[in-house]
Amino acid sequence: MNIVITGSLGNIGKPLTKLLVSKGHQVTVISSKPERASAIGALEATPAIGNIQDVDFLTTVFNGADIVYLMEAWEGIGSLFDKSIDYRLEFEKIAHNYVKAVKDSNVKRIVHLSSVGAHSENGTGSLLVHHAVEQILRTLPQDVGIKFMRPVGFFSNIYRWLPSIKSAGAIVQSYGGDRKEPWVSPYDIAHTIAEEMAKPFTGKTVHYIASDEVSPNEIAQTLGKAIGYASLEWKVITAEELLNQMLSAGINEWIAHGLVAMQKAQADGSLYEDFYRNKPNLGKVKLSDFATEFAAEYDRQNN
Repeated sequence: MNIVITGSLGNIGKPLTKLLVSKGHQVTVISSKPERASAIGALEATPAIGNIQDVDFLTTVFNGADIVYLMEAWEGIGSLFDKSIDYRLEFEKIAHNYVKAVKDSNVKRIVHLSSVGAHSENGTGSLLVHHAVEQILRTLPQDVGIKFMRPVGFFSNIYRWLPSIKSAGAIVQSYGGDRKEPWVSPYDIAHTIAEEMAKPFTGKTVHYIASDEVSPNEIAQTLGKAIGYASLEWKVITAEELLNQMLSAGINEWIAHGLVAMQKAQADGSLYEDFYRNKPNLGKVKLSDFATEFAAEYDRQNN
């Protein structure tokens, strides 16, 4: 098949591109960075350099595609420290661009990277942008099949905690304890998407993706053991403290409030209500596997 990938060679885009190419598909990877072209070509995919804010560009690239993989990247919109960005508005702009480009190019099969929490417009904090995007994409004609992929929290996001681990010897969040929650590896997301692309598309469907179920305390214990720091703890502070820390660091106010609200939903389990009503089979990558990868990065940064 002729498959178009948005999101460049990110945590999901790179392994997904490799998988699809290995299966004999013709893959075009969209990136806004010209310097990515050689890396895309090295994977035997075709680079398409342009901006997803450019509908004409998207339409041209989508033309002739059997399947298009759509995603929206926070970092592609701008820095989380940019206080002038309206993230919900920017996500919705991208979604409307996608709708127009899909219609104009006559693409009939879409795989969209959404998120856990997209089932609700309330109580999910900053994840509500994914609900908004899904609703916009659902306005596409009935004959356009869409598979909404809803992964849970990425193991790779744990790398953001490295500064806190190094400086405070702890993972510091506004929730914690022994309640298990689902996590996912980008590799399992890529494998699931590749599998779903090979299956029939019927209407607009939702697919949750997860790799493992572990508690905050298990994460701290496992990562601590992997990096040789057995006393690593998951420290819980109040939501107000976390919010003030983020605002003092200069993080966008909407993002800061959204993250605190999201952690509240994690703590009371409401974020995962629809996930558990439609629980998928867990993927192959477990916390112990990620811990090995995490330890290698921890050592690299310390050397």
